[in-house]
Amino acid sequence: MPEIDFSAIRNSERRALAKAITLVESTNPRHRKEAAALLEQCLPHSGQSIRIGISGVPGVGKSTFIEAFGLFLIGLGKRVGVLAVDPSSPLHGGSILGDKTRMEKLSRKTDAFIRPSPAGRSLGGVANRTREVILVTESAGFDVILVETVGVGQSEYEVHSMTDLFLVLIQPGGGDELQGIKKGILEVADFIVINKADGDAERLANQSVVHYKNAMGYLNHQGFWTPEVLSVSSLEQRGIEALWDRISAYCEAGTEAIPERRTGQASQWFERLLSEGIANHLDENATWVDFYKAQKKHVTLGQISPTQAAISCIDWLKNNL
Repeated sequence: MPEIDFSAIRNSERRALAKAITLVESTNPRHRKEAAALLEQCLPHSGQSIRIGISGVPGVGKSTFIEAFGLFLIGLGKRVGVLAVDPSSPLHGGSILGDKTRMEKLSRKTDAFIRPSPAGRSLGGVANRTREVILVTESAGFDVILVETVGVGQSEYEVHSMTDLFLVLIQPGGGDELQGIKKGILEVADFIVINKADGDAERLANQSVVHYKNAMGYLNHQGFWTPEVLSVSSLEQRGIEALWDRISAYCEAGTEAIPERRTGQASQWFERLLSEGIANHLDENATWVDFYKAQKKHVTLGQISPTQAAISCIDWLKNNL
């Protein structure tokens, strides 16, 4: 991979930024040290943005909302980075990466940068290297980072561990949807936004606001912020300004809490990367792999208990590493 000019990234040159993200996202082991060195350069120039996670079930209008929201922010003089995660095929790993086509107006703006990434095998609704990509994008001078996730799922809380606030989009009249959404998602949401509040659905959207306000009242929220429920029309650009006002209030209220949250996120990130690195290192040890596979086979055949197999593996690691 050709050397990346960091000054070009700082100057927000899209080609350099795209190359840097490709390097960070690479699964080639030879690129990891290069990516780590790049991230060290990015670190002093990162951390100045507002990081917003955006989730919602397929069809709720995430891309339409992000485009409307992004255009509004650019109108305020903001520079907007969109990290959009597309589902990957479970068969061949491919991904359509169609967010740029769904956000046509926003993608043409010089103050916007849209990077679609495949989710791959990551289970958290975000791409495996989204945290690193946030740092790279921030170092290029983008001051609002929107992280769009695949959709609401059991492990969707992953986006909560890398953003400053978490926004969940909901369909109008979502009584059944209220039953289907995981309780844990609502517990970590800072904003519930009823999208598509226009036309015939506007009345349903107003009803949904009341329903979700009532539902949120039953949940145990901790921290500096009481989650809020709002409605917007992405098509008609209504409610966007009011939402941004409340997000600004959130950031002001979290002057001390948000940096503490980021400190905790960095610690979690370190632990995850360390575990990943150790696992990869072990996978390269042929003797360990043979022993591990043998223990696993004994478990599947019912010859030993999973507990005993795990103890045997740990003893092997203690004696051989």
